[in-house]
Amino acid sequence: MDMSELNVFKQPKPFYLIFSIEFWERFGFYGMQAILNVYLVDVLAMSEAESFTLFGAFSALVFGSIAIGGWVGDKIIGTKRTIILGAIVLMVGYALLGVSASGEFNSKELIYIAMGFITIGNGLFKANPSSLLAKVYEENDPRLDGAFTMYYMAINLGSFISTLLTPWISEQLGYGVAFGVSSIGLLITIANFLVSRRLVRNIGSQPDKEPVNYRKYFIVVLGTILLAFASAYLLQHIFYAHLILAVVGVTIVTLYFKEALQTTGLERAKMMVAFVLMLQGVVFFVLYFQMPTSLNFFAIHNVQHKIFGIEVQPEQFQALSPFWIMICSPILAMVYNKTGEKFSMPFKFALGMVLCSCAFLILTLGSHYADANGIMSSNWLIFSYLLQSLGELLVSGLGLAMIAQLVPQRMMGFAMGMWFLTSATAAVIAGWVATLTAAPQGVTDPHITLEIYGVVFKEIGVITGIIAIITLFMAPKLTRVIQGK
Repeated sequence: MDMSELNVFKQPKPFYLIFSIEFWERFGFYGMQAILNVYLVDVLAMSEAESFTLFGAFSALVFGSIAIGGWVGDKIIGTKRTIILGAIVLMVGYALLGVSASGEFNSKELIYIAMGFITIGNGLFKANPSSLLAKVYEENDPRLDGAFTMYYMAINLGSFISTLLTPWISEQLGYGVAFGVSSIGLLITIANFLVSRRLVRNIGSQPDKEPVNYRKYFIVVLGTILLAFASAYLLQHIFYAHLILAVVGVTIVTLYFKEALQTTGLERAKMMVAFVLMLQGVVFFVLYFQMPTSLNFFAIHNVQHKIFGIEVQPEQFQALSPFWIMICSPILAMVYNKTGEKFSMPFKFALGMVLCSCAFLILTLGSHYADANGIMSSNWLIFSYLLQSLGELLVSGLGLAMIAQLVPQRMMGFAMGMWFLTSATAAVIAGWVATLTAAPQGVTDPHITLEIYGVVFKEIGVITGIIAIITLFMAPKLTRVIQGK
């Protein structure tokens, strides 16, 4: 084995602190996400369609707020202080969800307020650990790629454990305790960071190196609270949430094209390729957001609640996504090392689209092999998650690398924000797509729900397949453009 491969695990001490805070934050977020839609339907008596639309708007606001946190960390109060503030706000959000699940307080208003705090807390937190991690390493440090690979593993490890744990806890002890576990994950994040902050004493953005400016800090805290309540309002009036997203989206795309048209030659061509790949990213994320929505309820209604013969809660099938990613990531890394430049970014994105198309078509095929009760073997869903996870590694896993490769350095932060906007846009579309699978209110007959899922998953698979074929035909041309030929 090459010594450089062994060095993947030999990282500076600050890396392990950042790894652990990301692990616990993602533990909290994905644990909440795994059961949120089911909670909205079971406890608040929302229809599946209502819960999917609400979840789409919520996810859009979560991703749309990330740029705010990055800006606050870089320019206003510092990366480390923003991480702590974001973790506190997230902890409050999960705690409010837990309170809302208790018999005395289960009101929709409290749910919306909780989701508002989670939205802004996630926005404050999300961009800053990776920003801090990048500052740990000198330029051209050979350990950086390995560090970000392990960091990505922290995200999936936290997701895997919590998506197994919270559905089981919600079944055994109730939703209040399950959401409380997410809150505890953030409490561990905060305690861990405060106890070990000496490890990152000299690392951070410019405001981190200066004494606390209490006036700025107070303004940020006040703004955070106001934005949390504004998000809660938007989640109760989803039309306005969609309108704001549309205005922001059109503005950012216009600015991107304005900048692209002011450049010439290879730089402009690369920016156009990046935009095409971002559009493919939107398609991917529409499918990705089906996991906590339509695929989650598909598992509830029409899939055996067993994985390899072991009884599971249906929401626990979502743990298959991080499981397959942890299994497949090292394998794909070896494939990339072997193929080098032969397997270009446009081909990777196109192949990702093909795999995502197959992930849904395989479920339609499986629906024809359901038993007399309208219940499918879980093996079909397990295989579907494998295909979608491979697609995720080829599209989402390479998204930021694609931006870094194709967009000029002066626009990097803007383009990174634009990549997160693809997720926000996709979340809204995904909410609408998921509503197509929702059974009519009160209908629980598995034969009826299976027919609905079979038709919609086929339509998703075919449309994605057509897009995949188009992208495959475009890939050689896009590759030549990137190479300047």
